[in-house]
Parts: sequence; structure tokens; C-alpha cells
Amino acid sequence: MSNTIMVEPFPSMTETCDVGSMPFFGDFKRFMEGASSYGRLVNDSTTFFENEIVSGFVDKAQAGIHVPNYPQLRDMIQMFIDMIEGLAKINGGYIETDTLSVKAEKSIVSEIQAIKNRSHEIYEKLALPFRLRVSITGPYTISQVFAYKDKNTFTRLGNVLAQIAEANIFSTKHGSVKLVSVDEPVFGFIDDPLLDRGSEGRENLLKSWETMMQTIRAKGAQTCLHLHNTTDELFWEVKSLNIIESHVNDPFYQTKRTKQQLEATDKHLKASIAVTDFDQLIRDHIVARSTQKLSESTVNEQIADVWKNLNSKRIDPTIFLEDADVMKQRLKTIVERFGENSISYAGPECGMRSFPTYESAIECLKRVSQSCKSR
Repeated sequence: MSNTIMVEPFPSMTETCDVGSMPFFGDFKRFMEGASSYGRLVNDSTTFFENEIVSGFVDKAQAGIHVPNYPQLRDMIQMFIDMIEGLAKINGGYIETDTLSVKAEKSIVSEIQAIKNRSHEIYEKLALPFRLRVSITGPYTISQVFAYKDKNTFTRLGNVLAQIAEANIFSTKHGSVKLVSVDEPVFGFIDDPLLDRGSEGRENLLKSWETMMQTIRAKGAQTCLHLHNTTDELFWEVKSLNIIESHVNDPFYQTKRTKQQLEATDKHLKASIAVTDFDQLIRDHIVARSTQKLSESTVNEQIADVWKNLNSKRIDPTIFLEDADVMKQRLKTIVERFGENSISYAGPECGMRSFPTYESAIECLKRVSQSCKSR
């Protein structure tokens, strides 16, 4: 993991943040063992885990990201499920066996604890206090792994996730949690009777988001809702929500309604300016360079061939990344459409776990940073 670009202490450009996940290459079993026992034991695996998280966080910051998320290397739903008491796993998913609560020994996310424990070292490497983004899986997305849900499931999950959020926000002279994102990538994709308009389940999901956001703001951090689909507009009703983010090509970033709602609800955007689905990046590269219209099957075959070459290291994956100029133009368009005061941050649309190399993921973050500096 390389250290290259220093974060500017007083940035005059649009500030940047990332969503979290990164590709992992190495001893994943050892990493997971360290994550599971971090904070309770000190051994080879916990030291390995801590080093991976700290170096990844520093790499993001030195790539130019002002508010980096902790490196998200584990399954995001499972890591928060593992922090909750009162659940049991059966063949069809998880069931509630008792009142949901936070496990006493697992109230702190291991990645956040690692960054806090090494905050002085991070401060020295960056030469300024760091600002951390924290991502927490939302109650709706976690509920999707439950074998049984009722109208009050979202309330019970929201209450316990709010406790987790509260326990993981810190502020020291070396660094602090600046932004907390509730991640709901599943919301809006499922025809869910529990979310029917006027239903108690829908109202409970709204209240659970509100509970989490109020808790986060009370601890002094900004609130964000990370979405992959914005067709269901329930999120506009969350009074304590500061920032909304979605994917690059979501019509959300193009409509007059978004501008009207931002003004009416006093909310802001994170401008998503870089595509992070690597299959989509390969697809766009193939289509852009073809002199004729390709069938879907031909494109898919070529994508498969590219991955064979990527996996055997015969192709440099950075050739598929979007140029900083493309990202710059997206940001410019969003700013012109919604106004500079409506944009809190810019960054990639989602995490970069699908990237074929760690280095290519860091290069993407560097291009994001460059695009925001040069606008």
C-alpha cells in the first residue's frame, strides 16, 4: 500500500469522501480472525488486521480524500449482525430469539477502534487531524436476511443500530468522526408489502432512520443516507438527514424535483462522480472503442476475456478507469444544476470491492481528488 499524495489542510475545492469498500488481497482468513477478536485479544491476527485497516485508511487520505471511510473489507451486513444480541441463524435466515441489544464486547466496530487506537500515528503521517466517515448498514437492508419480518422489525433494528452509531462516534485532537452514513442499498428494489404507502411498517422504517440520524447528530457528526435506488422517496421525510447519495446514473441527480426537495427539506447532496462497478467500466470501454454496434452476448464474451487477462495480470486495470476530466464534468454539471451550496461532498458512487487490484482502486480515488481540485 503506497503513500503518495498529501491531503491539503485547508482545501479550496469541493471536499471529497468515499463510500468504503476496497479490494483485499492477502490472507483473508487471518484478517477475519483479527477482526473478530480485535479489542479483546492481542495476537498476530489482530495486529495484522489493525495494520491493514490503518494503512488502507492512510492510503485513502493520501490519495486526496478529505473524509475517508474506514476500509470496508468485510461483508457489511454480517459485520453488524455479529454485533447484535438476540439473533439466531436458521436455514431461512436470521430470527429474533430475544430482545435485540448490542453485544457488550462488540459495541465498537473493529475498524473504527483500530483507527482510533492509532490516531496519533495517522495524524503524524497526514500532518493534520483526520476526519473519518463511518458507514453503518441500515435497518431495512439488514432485515433482508431475516427469515421473518413484521411491521416492528425496522423499529427494533433501528434502536439497536442507533446505539451502535452512538458508540462509534469519537472526537480527539488527532482525528474525529465527521460523517456517518446509513447504508440502504436494498431499499427501493423490492416490492415490499411492509412498505406500502400508509402502512405502519413504512412509518416505522421512517422512524428508525430518524432515530439513527438524531443520535448521530446529537454526537456532533453529519448524517448521510447511501442509496442505490431513489424511486421511493421516503428518505425526503427524514428530518435529521443532512446528505443523500446515490449512483452516478440515477435520475435523482438530474431532475428538477431533486432541486425542489433539497430546498424544501434543507438537505444536501454527495455528488457521485465516478462509476465503481468494474464490469460496467469494462463494458463502457468496449462499447466506446467499437466501430460497430455489438450484441449483448458479444459484449459479455469480451468482458469475460478482459477478466481473464486482468486475473493473469496481462492488462493494466487502470486503462478502464474513467478520466479525471469525465469526473470533473459530472461534478460541474451537478453543481450548475443544484448550486454549490447544495453539494456537501463529491466522490465515487459506491465502494470499489469489484476492482481487480488495490492499486487501481487507489488510482480511482486519486482521480476523484484531482477532478475536485481542478473544477
